[in-house]
Amino acid sequence: MKIGISMSATESMGDFGAIAKKIEELGFDSVWLPEHPVMPVNHSSKYAGTADGSIPQQMYLGVNPIIALTRASSFTTKIGLGTAVNLVTEHNPLDLAKLIATLDFYSGGRFLYGIGTGWFREEAEIMGADFDHRWTQAEEYVSAMKEIWTKEEAEFHGKYVDFPPVICNPKPFQKPHPPVLLGGNAGNVLKRVARWGDGWIPIGVNPEDIKKAKVTLSELCEDEERNADEIQITIHSLPCDKDTVDMFEDVEVDRVLVRVTSLTASEIFDELEGIAEVVLV
Repeated sequence: MKIGISMSATESMGDFGAIAKKIEELGFDSVWLPEHPVMPVNHSSKYAGTADGSIPQQMYLGVNPIIALTRASSFTTKIGLGTAVNLVTEHNPLDLAKLIATLDFYSGGRFLYGIGTGWFREEAEIMGADFDHRWTQAEEYVSAMKEIWTKEEAEFHGKYVDFPPVICNPKPFQKPHPPVLLGGNAGNVLKRVARWGDGWIPIGVNPEDIKKAKVTLSELCEDEERNADEIQITIHSLPCDKDTVDMFEDVEVDRVLVRVTSLTASEIFDELEGIAEVVLV
């Protein structure tokens, strides 16, 4: 089982490239970043990750993850560079396809494309997403991006994306394209993964949840004439606890991500060393 790091990247951390280099030197498999393109000042949405629904301060401070991971790629040679998650429906899919292909090209095929559709209605609406049908929109966006990644002349005609034949380079280093891992724990997520995903990134689950999900996923993949063993399962945002990590290894997930909570470079380096001492043994 692979062990990676999930964290936010903010201005207060300084050069994210140096942090990524440290992550690689310590022996972690990958580093994964979230995103919020904008944070509305006025909103009624509540954040599910806190008891009172308040939004953690670091969510207001995050940099663009694709740019940060591009910076990280120039400081590293081995680690995977992932989004957990990119809010795919909050971007122009043609522009996003080019950004991702460029990062994957320059990093030598190290990009891991974790996607989600978010929980923040006001943010999604500001960015032009159809929040009530966001996963339908996400599937169409990814389908259009795959056309761009795999064809010299690509075109797409759908409800949310419609463009005539275009040429868009570079193509991703990975063939046919970087793996697309779907985030979320909603009831339909496994159906989506089986139908059009390369992996799943759940958060807030336990090993028993994963055992049950793997049975369901196997059945769904059989219906789609796919091999469930080819679906990557990456557990997002675990605490630094060896027993917890080991329990997920026992249920044979592909990767776990241990979360970093510090927000300054010096604190992050210390925290990373502490995590490595606990889980990389």
